[in-house]
Amino acid sequence: MSARAPQPIREPAGEPVRAGRYQWLLFDADGTLFDFERAESFALAEAFRHFGTPFQTAYLERYRRINHELWRELEQGLIVPELLKVRRFERLLTGLDLAVSPAAFSGAYLQFLGASAHLIAGAEGLVQACQASHQMAIVTNGLQAVQRSRLARSSIGHLFGHLIISEEIGAAKPDGRFFDAVFDRIGHPARKRVLMIGDNWSSDIVGGAAYGLDTCWYNPKGEARPAAPQITKEIRALAELATWLG
Repeated sequence: MSARAPQPIREPAGEPVRAGRYQWLLFDADGTLFDFERAESFALAEAFRHFGTPFQTAYLERYRRINHELWRELEQGLIVPELLKVRRFERLLTGLDLAVSPAAFSGAYLQFLGASAHLIAGAEGLVQACQASHQMAIVTNGLQAVQRSRLARSSIGHLFGHLIISEEIGAAKPDGRFFDAVFDRIGHPARKRVLMIGDNWSSDIVGGAAYGLDTCWYNPKGEARPAAPQITKEIRALAELATWLG
């Protein structure tokens, strides 16, 4: 069977937005700038090897299901990062019947994850292209130790004015309190001059739109766009955003 041809992006209805109006670009980190799937796979495999347990690819899919459920709970305010870090490995290791300390496993995993600073294709070029004309911040629900480590190791870390992490401020996207903290940090620019860019619909797009920001959905897999909220721009590749911003 031949591969299905990519479908053209349906631009949002209404008047076109002048991309040059933006003063601030707020970038999500994982899945938007950083290749989190690659980093996650590497870190999990290395953590299993660290504890002398042969790694199986089925472990990764099981872990991802558990982790996804817990991160959704974090977005809903049902769990705090400190619990999430360990609980996901409690569930994974118990399910695999492995006698390894979840807390110790979590520590090893986070160390390996923080050492992986692989960027998504086009991320470096996009950030470099935007630095002269925009102020930029990374706004992430990721964990402090991981995000600060990987940004420091990356080729783009020095180009951002701020790194704002949910674990450090006590609220996570899409919660408006997270965006309140972001705006406190960046000096309260007019909201119409701020663009939120991310791959996660529920946290980046819903959260940004609810706060009154224009949003750009990075949708590399061509997933169906939900009917609401309305967005400003949808892209399949990061280079498209650089072109649009001019």
